[in-house]
Amino acid sequence: MKAYERLLKYVKVYTTSQEGTGCTPTTARQKDLGRMLVEEMKAMGIADAEMDELGYVYASIPATKGMEDKPVIGWIAHMDTAPAFSGENVNPLIHENYDGGDVVLGDSGLVLKTEEFPFLKELKGRTLITADGTTLLGADDKAGIAEILTASETLLNSGAAHGTVKIAFTPDEEVGEGADHFDVKRFGADYAYTMDGGETGGISYENFNAASAHFDVTGVSVHPGSAKDILVNALKLTAEIDSMLPALEVPEHTDGYEGFFFLESVSGDAAQAQADYIVRDHDRARFEDRKAQLEKIAAHLSAKYPTAKVELTLKDSYYNMLEQIRPCMHLIDNAKKACEQAGVEWYEEATRGGTDGARLSYMGLPCPNLGTGGYNFHGPYECITTESMDKAVEVILNIIALYTK
Repeated sequence: MKAYERLLKYVKVYTTSQEGTGCTPTTARQKDLGRMLVEEMKAMGIADAEMDELGYVYASIPATKGMEDKPVIGWIAHMDTAPAFSGENVNPLIHENYDGGDVVLGDSGLVLKTEEFPFLKELKGRTLITADGTTLLGADDKAGIAEILTASETLLNSGAAHGTVKIAFTPDEEVGEGADHFDVKRFGADYAYTMDGGETGGISYENFNAASAHFDVTGVSVHPGSAKDILVNALKLTAEIDSMLPALEVPEHTDGYEGFFFLESVSGDAAQAQADYIVRDHDRARFEDRKAQLEKIAAHLSAKYPTAKVELTLKDSYYNMLEQIRPCMHLIDNAKKACEQAGVEWYEEATRGGTDGARLSYMGLPCPNLGTGGYNFHGPYECITTESMDKAVEVILNIIALYTK
């Protein structure tokens, strides 16, 4: 079975995760795909495939005779789709021999325009897959799952020598909880790759250091008619917090390795208000400086308004995996070689976000991220080509072969 054929099957399973449910997985529907994948792997001869009670799927392909001492390489993708846009009742559309022009997305009224997405022109002549404009496609990350299982089936049928291969599919990556209950010891890999990137050939082993920052602001609320020299408006104090941060160090004015403060939400009234930020930077020292800057702001405003209260809660989310990948750069070297062998132009990309691989790398499993061939994730303009998926499968098989030598 081709990778795209698997993708077309998987995207029809509703697996959107959800923040704040307090459950793992955050939505029980993710297990529907997990069960399907276990059955599929067992049918292709992966006897130990199973899903645990939390929705994590684990499986392994034993080493061929004489290859038991080779490095154990793992492959990981996530089953959930992003809650940012509907992932229910996905209707994938296939555009064969794509002409490189604008693409009408079903009857939704949406059009995938080359003016907005210039990369489309480079896909001319390929078979393009989109949704119908009413949902996301779900190639993030069901394309990764499809590519891993297609490579696994090819490996099993080829008779080629190989070391032990480990497979895992996780829930809840899109809400930042994909690695929360990942059992690294049970997985049993020496090294791993997540298949969760964009264009085929993409190799990511750098990502943001990340933290959340929550301000609780308690003002002094009195009747405005007698408020002189007494009232401290919590909403205005919250606005003052934001005014003290660098105006250009925000997502809409940064790219590449530039970090930022992102004000996600503000709520409350004159008496009590809350503000939530996320803090991001690739450089660990600058990341720590950003958190210190927020602490200074909280201390300054507490001193400036002694009758009010400004409380800051900082929580680190994940760190730049580069620190963990540096001692094992063979992972990157072999990924580059595998791309070259497949005729794919590789490129390094510093992820402006995080992946399961970032957290897993700090859990003792060095785990860079590779491209799946998809574009425009998390929205109705998501797309992928069958040819790019085939190349991603080839890259996976080439990496396995390189670790067998």
